[in-house]
Amino acid sequence: MELHDYWRVLRKGWPLLVAFLVLGTAAGVAVTVATHKVYEATVQVFVATAATDSAAQLQAGNTFTQDRVQSYTSIVTSPAVLDPVISKLGLSLSQSELADKITADAPQSKVLINLHVTDRNAKQAALLANQVAADFNRVVEKTEQSDAAGKPVVKLTVIHPAAVPISPIKPSKTTNIGLGLLLGLLLGVGVVVLRDVLDNTVKGPQDFEPLGVPVLGYVPFDKRTAKTPVAFRDDPHSARSEAYRQLRTNLQFVNVDNAPRIIAITSAVPGEGKSITALNLAASLAEGGFRVCLIEADLRRPTLAKTLGLVGNVGFTTALIGRAPVETVIQNAGHNLDVLTSGPVPPNPSELLISDLAREIINQVAENVDYTIIDTAPLLPVADGAEVAALADATLVVHHAGQSTREQAARAIEVLAKVGERPVGVVLNMITKGRGGYDEQRGYYPTSYPPQRSRRGIAEVDFTQLLDEPSGRDTSPKPNLPAEPTAGHRRDPSRGLPAAQTVGEPTSPGTERHP
Repeated sequence: MELHDYWRVLRKGWPLLVAFLVLGTAAGVAVTVATHKVYEATVQVFVATAATDSAAQLQAGNTFTQDRVQSYTSIVTSPAVLDPVISKLGLSLSQSELADKITADAPQSKVLINLHVTDRNAKQAALLANQVAADFNRVVEKTEQSDAAGKPVVKLTVIHPAAVPISPIKPSKTTNIGLGLLLGLLLGVGVVVLRDVLDNTVKGPQDFEPLGVPVLGYVPFDKRTAKTPVAFRDDPHSARSEAYRQLRTNLQFVNVDNAPRIIAITSAVPGEGKSITALNLAASLAEGGFRVCLIEADLRRPTLAKTLGLVGNVGFTTALIGRAPVETVIQNAGHNLDVLTSGPVPPNPSELLISDLAREIINQVAENVDYTIIDTAPLLPVADGAEVAALADATLVVHHAGQSTREQAARAIEVLAKVGERPVGVVLNMITKGRGGYDEQRGYYPTSYPPQRSRRGIAEVDFTQLLDEPSGRDTSPKPNLPAEPTAGHRRDPSRGLPAAQTVGEPTSPGTERHP
């Protein structure tokens, strides 16, 4: 990955990164609280040679002392020093336990020795340090050679006796918390990057480049979708509405010379939002002035009738089994938009969809409209989706961003390839902030678009009426549509699609069915 890829991954995984930082800080605080306080007392000893009569002898003695002083630091933990300290202070410590408390160092080119003694008790640390220094001086002077008069050639003097330390050297709050933060940061970055590397879900165009399929639409996640499935009806200026408009535009440029008019909308697995995508794509085309018919060919789990408040006991299956002509079961859902719902759920959906009659019905509907949008079943669980895709001019596959896997996307293309079809593109649905596709398109999709007003003061266009109040038509619902419409229906010459109307009923211009 390149640098900007790491930045994208870290920005996407910032909640996990923050969680690890908090855990690291908490661990540092916990270590600080759990660690016993340790105090350190220090004694500084000056090492000098015996008095001399000349400057040359003084210089030689100083050089001798500097050479020897490094060796003296090893004597401080010898039994000759430790045993008297334990005896005089009445300590219940062994030689090794007391030796662990004592350290000594001698700065280079100096004749100074620093003795450090640690203990959990501050006063005890100072007492031990001073006693160790006294016995250390005695042992060194006794060990060193003496001059002709029997006096030691070196003399050790305590120049800075140990004082009772005020603050402990352990635990160090700054060190522990700082290390905790650093450890949390490293672990957080590692986990976030590893999670992204192991994440095989589809998130952006780069996931479909190996498959040779373009991304034609990015639909942002909207928690209001369940309550307001038709974006153009409830919030025509939202980012979701604009995303479907962009999908409509991209789809029209798929094949300029032979633009697809029958478009199948499917997905790899259930729950990816194919039905909502099909509905909103149909609504966006209708908003653009095209005559559209939405066919629900998902005969196993139909949802459009309930979503749109249409009659669900007649529809596609009613026409497939020959119980009513297709024109009698098509329902109007708004301006330029007709819907052929699934109808009763059949026991053999696959057999119905591969029949010649299914192709004839779809072609018959397509002859009277500009676009036919077909909502089909998912590709991987059942064969229905691929069977319907074979009847369409083009197929769009909807994937749930961050949930559908690359394997599912590849298998969906393989399923379509078996029936001689290849999707013209995919739609990444329910993109949340942090997903690659959403970040790339976020600047193009503002949160909302203000209503457009004419410079001449003409009233703004209310697109919600396109679906709520079909122009020149009776909008009152007719819930008593018979389950088995009788033969003999007439076409409304003002529309491309026939209007259901049984023989013998009074007629009036523009009278049609509505949900």
